[in-house]
Amino acid sequence: MKNIPLRNEIDNKYKWNLEDIYSSIDEFEKAFNETLNSLDILESFKGTLKNSSENLLNCLKECDKIGLLLDKIYVYANMKFHEDSTVSESQSLSNKAETLLTEYLFVTAFITPEIIEIPEETLKEFLEENQALRVYTHYLENIQREKKHILSEKEEKILSKFSQISRSPQNIFTMLNEADMTFGDVENENGEKVQLTKGRYVSFLESKNRNVRENAFNTLYEAYLAHKNTIASTYYGNVQADVTTSEIRGYNSSLEMALSDDNIPVSVYDNLIETVRNHLPLLHRYVSLRKKILGVENLHMYDLYVPLTPNFDMKVSYEEAKEIVKEGLKPLGEDYIENLEKGFNSGWIDVYENKGKRGGAYSWGTYAVHPYVLLNHQDNINSTFTLAHEMGHALHSYYTWEKQPYIYSGHKIFVAEVASTCNEVLLIKHLLNKTDDIEFKKYLVNYFLEQFRGTFFRQTMFAEFEKIAHEMVKNGEPLTAENLSSIYHKLNEDYFGNDIIIDEKIDIEWARIPHFYNSFYVYQYATGYSSAIALANKILTEGESAVEKYKDFLRKGNSEYSIDLLKGAGVDMTTKEPLESAMTVFEELLDEMEKLFLK
Repeated sequence: MKNIPLRNEIDNKYKWNLEDIYSSIDEFEKAFNETLNSLDILESFKGTLKNSSENLLNCLKECDKIGLLLDKIYVYANMKFHEDSTVSESQSLSNKAETLLTEYLFVTAFITPEIIEIPEETLKEFLEENQALRVYTHYLENIQREKKHILSEKEEKILSKFSQISRSPQNIFTMLNEADMTFGDVENENGEKVQLTKGRYVSFLESKNRNVRENAFNTLYEAYLAHKNTIASTYYGNVQADVTTSEIRGYNSSLEMALSDDNIPVSVYDNLIETVRNHLPLLHRYVSLRKKILGVENLHMYDLYVPLTPNFDMKVSYEEAKEIVKEGLKPLGEDYIENLEKGFNSGWIDVYENKGKRGGAYSWGTYAVHPYVLLNHQDNINSTFTLAHEMGHALHSYYTWEKQPYIYSGHKIFVAEVASTCNEVLLIKHLLNKTDDIEFKKYLVNYFLEQFRGTFFRQTMFAEFEKIAHEMVKNGEPLTAENLSSIYHKLNEDYFGNDIIIDEKIDIEWARIPHFYNSFYVYQYATGYSSAIALANKILTEGESAVEKYKDFLRKGNSEYSIDLLKGAGVDMTTKEPLESAMTVFEELLDEMEKLFLK
């Protein structure tokens, strides 16, 4: 087995250049101290925001100025830690940055409550008389929008104390799931006993050996079954906290409260579940095809992840991956490709795995400099798609940061995955159209269908589970291990159909999903996926006009509500049309799958 290299053994051309943020640790330390000392300036505005438009403007400008400095500090420190966690100095930088962030959040906590206290008429006058303040119009209106759900100062303080308690279920689950639970050993394909971990679980489910898959499946869920009552009680507490908070704040439901942050209508959530349910026969068809291709008498839940092209092995170097991604994204226009190449060639990307490096992949960065991408590249087509995905995130930030002021430089979760997934869709369509290799086509079609199953159907099933659980608690019904498992079993039956055995142990899967403790979060993966499908189709069929609308979407950051951002790009998520469009693509892929695998 090849040893993982040390950081200093990796060629510098494959490392990101953090010196673009700070040229040295000394420069970082200087910036840290300056930022810490400047927090006193922000505190001086406390209690004055409603007095004049000038006070409000100066406070917001100072908040942005310090926030930008903090952004650089926090990103630099954590990315230094992520590139090699074995370096004690980097651990120290990360801890210092976390402390500074906590202090900043404490100092700025007065801003939103004071803005809420400003009468609407007064705020309108401020915006009319002070032109420089108008850049903050959307930010201020968004705070005021939630005004009716804000309580008195005394009540807010009580609720603030309560919120610390309401986070306990998530903390308890995290400690149980990440620290206390163990999963035993599983025998691998070579007959060796290997410790099962959550990280290794999917690789076991992808094993060609069915016994390995079944044993991993049973072993994992036996651990959750052993703790089912504790986890059910913990989740019940989490849902109770959400339902109670929503009632106190005057929302119609905890779902409405969760979606209100980004001004998303509840109908968007309901449309997703309804549309997916109407098209479940397509998922049933996919399951049936998988059963035929695998050639098994009975398909089980642990057979859903095993690749249908087990002998396909395409080597793709990083240099080749860059060229493939560039070719696949050409429909986005010359300037997009130029910016993509800038990212490839200007120290944005940390490419290869090294000892102590954080696993997985992400895009991050700082408004003051440029985006960065962390990879752990392997020479295969999967890593090529990861490169396209993360560069989609990076260029979303790049276009936004070129155009928007700092206050609107971020992206809400509802749209955050759109640009990255759109890149993947464009790439896969390009590769499908280009290749004559039947095995490669099989791999691509299977990959695309699995993206649909995992991101669109499965996350919608999760979203429906959450909605049912929260409605039960609102109606005064308790959540127990038995009724949660019963709900989950029925959902699996509905979603996956009659051609698969819904193994009894899958009923406890709800107990291992950490996102359920961040209520009504997962639906955004499905809506984002369908938005990306719709946008990619528009780009490929409508050409330049669609591309320009899409780039305008990339440039807007969070200067508008997410629903409006997508409408501007040509996708209206308040309707079912993007969801129906995604289902059409899924059906076309099923047709292609039948031709390729069953001819």
